[in-house]
Amino acid sequence: MLVLTRRPGEEIILDGVIRLIVVSVKGDRIRLGIDAPPSVVVDRQEIHERRQHSPDSVAEPCCVMGSAEKESTEQLLAPMLR
Repeated sequence: MLVLTRRPGEEIILDGVIRLIVVSVKGDRIRLGIDAPPSVVVDRQEIHERRQHSPDSVAEPCCVMGSAEKESTEQLLAPMLR
C-alpha cells in the first residue's frame, strides 16, 4: 500500500485519468473530491461490499455529472487549488 500525505486543495492523480482532491479535513473526517471517467464506478467500501454480496439490493450509481454540475464543482474547489 502506498501512503501519501496531502493537504486540502492538493491532488493525487491515478493512471492519468482519475483525480482525488482533498477538499477539507475536520478532526478525524476527510472530504475527498473524485473526478473519474464515467466508466469508473466509485463507491464507499460498505456500498461496494453490498454490491458484491447482493447486487440487486443496491441501486446503480446515481449519475454522471453534466457540464453544469462539473463547472459548479470546479468553482467550489478553485480557491483550494490555487
